[in-house]
Parts: sequence; C-alpha cells; structure tokens
Amino acid sequence: MKFLIQLTAGEDGKIVTACPTLPGCLTQGGTKAEALLNIQEAIGAYLTSMRKHGETVPIRDVAEVDVPA
Repeated sequence: MKFLIQLTAGEDGKIVTACPTLPGCLTQGGTKAEALLNIQEAIGAYLTSMRKHGETVPIRDVAEVDVPA
C-alpha cells in the first residue's frame, strides 16, 4: 500500500513526518532518511493495530495537478 505523508521541520531541528490518512500517525527523525524509515514503521504498526481490532484500513486516492505559478 502507498500512503501520502507530510514532512515538516520540527522546532528542535528534527524532521517530523505524519500520515494524514491515519489520524495521529506521526513520528520524527534526525535526517530525512531516518524520518521516512520511522514513518514506514509507524504506518505498519498502525495498520496492524487496525486489523487486530477489526477496523477497516482507509483507502484514499491521491492525484497530482499542475497549477500555474
């Protein structure tokens, strides 16, 4: 499965990653690579918990659009 994630700079200099499709699923890392690895692990744990509790995994379609600047 693929999920859209957001990366933002934290106040402490770390990179915060969040998955908007999965409320509350966020983590951070000292580097972009570490932050991406951490969010992959967090999403995996989130999905495992959802399945364990009989919850449906939300599926959202994402598309790209061009906007003149």
